[in-house]
Amino acid sequence: MSDAPVAISRYIAFRYVSVGKRSHLVSFMSAISIFGLALGIAVLIIVLSVMNGFDYEMRQSVLGIVPHITISSDENISEDEWIEIEQTIKQHPQVLSTTPVIQAAGVAASPAGSKGVAINGIDASATAQSSALGRFMRTGSLSDLQDTSWGIIIGDTLAKRLNVSVGGKVDLFSPSISMNPITPLASFRSFTLVGVFKVGSEELDSNLVMINLAAAKALFRIRSPYNALTIRTSDVLQAEQVRLELGASLPNFLRTQSWVATLGGIYQNIQFSRSIISFMLWLLIGVAAFNLVVSLIMIVRDKRGDIAILRTLGASPATINHIFMWQGCLIGLLGIAIGVTFGVVGSLNVSKLATFIENQFSIQLLNAEVYPIDFLPSQLSFVDVLVVAGGVLILSLLATLYPAKRAAAIQPAEALRSE
Repeated sequence: MSDAPVAISRYIAFRYVSVGKRSHLVSFMSAISIFGLALGIAVLIIVLSVMNGFDYEMRQSVLGIVPHITISSDENISEDEWIEIEQTIKQHPQVLSTTPVIQAAGVAASPAGSKGVAINGIDASATAQSSALGRFMRTGSLSDLQDTSWGIIIGDTLAKRLNVSVGGKVDLFSPSISMNPITPLASFRSFTLVGVFKVGSEELDSNLVMINLAAAKALFRIRSPYNALTIRTSDVLQAEQVRLELGASLPNFLRTQSWVATLGGIYQNIQFSRSIISFMLWLLIGVAAFNLVVSLIMIVRDKRGDIAILRTLGASPATINHIFMWQGCLIGLLGIAIGVTFGVVGSLNVSKLATFIENQFSIQLLNAEVYPIDFLPSQLSFVDVLVVAGGVLILSLLATLYPAKRAAAIQPAEALRSE
């Protein structure tokens, strides 16, 4: 028998939410509340997915190529000393791999133009195992670089600026000067373009150049086998802490730098933007929940006569209370169901929509010179969906408490007299 009042409360609440011939105001207010909640939920899920996409692309793309930590020195360090340094580094539990490189600044030039670049002399086979660069090769591969002594790999933006394609020639100029009896001459070497990559980051696509380790040693006239070690860690977000710990155990003549020094500001901005936008959208959902409170209060006023009749038929205040709590929950559940559906569908297709808009109107939504990537990413997280759905359900329950309490406090005699 105890289930009967619950079933009656649920049935009446469902009738109030559904469209009825004599309940146009109730149905309209319910629809407005459902729409407000659904809109807030859908927008919040889509925005969180886009922010997750930026975070994912930063970690997997940009930070998949940029070294987590770089150990470098301007001194001529012997190979035995570098091996000893490398062994010290590998003792740290969060260090996954180390790769020797020659890092230097230079100028890349072709008949079409020139550009100052960061030149990395690499061991192509080692880099293929420790870097995600291979996933972003548009033409050619790291193995082509290994097979060509004087080969070069550059970014797509730089290739377009120099107007070169695979098989073309790119001159690299070194900062070191070749002393000539008549006049000083810049050291340079002509390289064959064997590959072009595109990460989507202007910082990498226009400034990064890869050549073989031996070629870099000859071009920059370095006596040491290499002048830097790049390090990959198990957790990219802990790279700065690992750098500090390594710096304490390494010789003073070595410089240490993590990705935070160059890209940390961009990553922090993404995280800060996520927090601010999420807070603002939760406020939007809070407004929708307040709208639910107002809607239920208006529904209670509209149904004073029905409440009085139910009370005279024997319904207890608790039953009346449950009716409007059920109604608020049903509105919340409908809003959640609609909002989650549109939010998930929108999150899965927002990247395609952004690409369509860019192609249709010939605009670029994200400028690679400003943002770390030049496309709108999206990464749907079901944890975010569950948190949003659960949070809105709790807000909906809280929104029903006051209107339901007012409905339960209505006295039948007073309500019927006013009718």
